Amino acid sequence: MAVITEAHEKKEKKKFIPVCTPWLPGNEKKYVNDALDTNWISSAGKYIDKFEESFSRYCGVSYGLACSNGFAALHLACMALGLKKGDEVIVPTFTMSAPVNAVILTGATPVLVDADKETFCIDARKIEGKITGKTKAIIAVHIYGHPCAMDTIMALARKYNLKVIEDAAESHGAEYKGKKCGSIGDIGCFSFYGNKILTMGEGGMAITHNKIYAEKMKKYRNYAFEHPRFLHQEFGVNYRLTNIQAAIGFAQTENVEKLVEARRHIGENYNQLLQETRGIVLPIEKEGCKNVYWMYGVVLTKEIKKAREEIVEALKENGVDTRNFFIPMHQQPVFYNGPLENAPDCTDSYFIADALGRRGFYLPSSSNLSLEDQTYVAACLKEILSKSFN
Repeated sequence: MAVITEAHEKKEKKKFIPVCTPWLPGNEKKYVNDALDTNWISSAGKYIDKFEESFSRYCGVSYGLACSNGFAALHLACMALGLKKGDEVIVPTFTMSAPVNAVILTGATPVLVDADKETFCIDARKIEGKITGKTKAIIAVHIYGHPCAMDTIMALARKYNLKVIEDAAESHGAEYKGKKCGSIGDIGCFSFYGNKILTMGEGGMAITHNKIYAEKMKKYRNYAFEHPRFLHQEFGVNYRLTNIQAAIGFAQTENVEKLVEARRHIGENYNQLLQETRGIVLPIEKEGCKNVYWMYGVVLTKEIKKAREEIVEALKENGVDTRNFFIPMHQQPVFYNGPLENAPDCTDSYFIADALGRRGFYLPSSSNLSLEDQTYVAACLKEILSKSFN
């Protein structure tokens, strides 16, 4: 971590600092041009194989299935586990909608659980109370780069004979007790959207130790074709990734340690710059966990009298881009007032998720963000907060 001195605290007007931009520091252009020059631009080609092998090896698993996006990975995982109408799946209410939507598409019903106030992940202590005879799986979403409490989740899975899907879209390289997020449960799912630590603009991957699950997902992502080619014994989808996208992804895996540590470096800098700042709660790194700070999120305390929207608007006026935290799933009209027969029950109380969704936002977190820009962001935030207590 760079040394941050008082001299760095000087605040000067800056140009616009986006909340996140891709970082392509390696062979991305070279490999894309190779795919173009050789005409391997569709869903077959050497870069798909290289990308799958490289990323799954990094995660410490045997199989990796590249697909079109992170949602596709989640849906393929749900399909491989055989989830269907009448089943229930435990999911966090504080998440992006992808895991909930993936469950709904299988016909199963998502069952929402509140967030942990420290990590923002699903509160593993509250899962058991939501398990019924219909429960078939738990989706553990590693929120904003911090791992879920996987020991508790895996113990519950063993006790009740449940499967575990890890949504590690936001947690490339994060670790729980020395194991990579995504490698602990039955299937791990990743997104490589433009704001992710590893990116190819859009893309996804499902990883697993289980050969049967891998074969099922490989089949389902390609329309479930059999022999002869246009015969279908099972329902399949088109979740294929192109060789062009995989070329970018493979190049990113060649620098995966650099990309992950750069994001951790951003988080550590913010931790130092914002330590003991009144009015906000900073992200933590629990013992045994490696937080990769996908997005550096802060939560306003109750002593801040201004609304979050006023704070982020003031930051915007100073050229600092932000994003609000997720709106919890139980607050989504499509679920509490929509046409879906298997929508989650939104009538329970989710106090932590409510507070996070109302008072949280994240700061510019690009992997190549300069210390100068971080220092400016921190100085702006401190100044705005100092005027927000009454």
